[in-house]
Amino acid sequence: MRAARLGLGLLGLTATAYGLLLVVGLGLGQLRSVLVWVVGGVVVHDAVLAPLVVALGVLAVLRTSPSWRIPLVWALLVLGPLTLVAVPVLGRFGARADNPTLLDRPYWGGYVVVATVVLVLTVAAALRRRRSAGG
Repeated sequence: MRAARLGLGLLGLTATAYGLLLVVGLGLGQLRSVLVWVVGGVVVHDAVLAPLVVALGVLAVLRTSPSWRIPLVWALLVLGPLTLVAVPVLGRFGARADNPTLLDRPYWGGYVVVATVVLVLTVAAALRRRRSAGG
């Protein structure tokens, strides 16, 4: 187990180092844009998403039956970050008329499919928990 963790850690560090080399090679203007997105992502996560998920999780615990609590919190933990990451493509930020290959996929359709799968699994898990609890 220790060797597997060490191997995965080294693989992660190698991938991180490679990614950093690629980012540094983009040039100063692109590097600044990447830093803005990274810092902005951390700020939005810590100032908006995390407190919202915690508040909704507390609400789920206080207002729902025990069989729904864990599945609802799980759904929030999956859909919250997914939605945050999806906002730029769902809003088509960066799309340009002179380059139709940018944002050329049906992103809303994919998002709806993933959200539907998460919600169906949430309902299935809640029903299974209710059935296994005996009521």
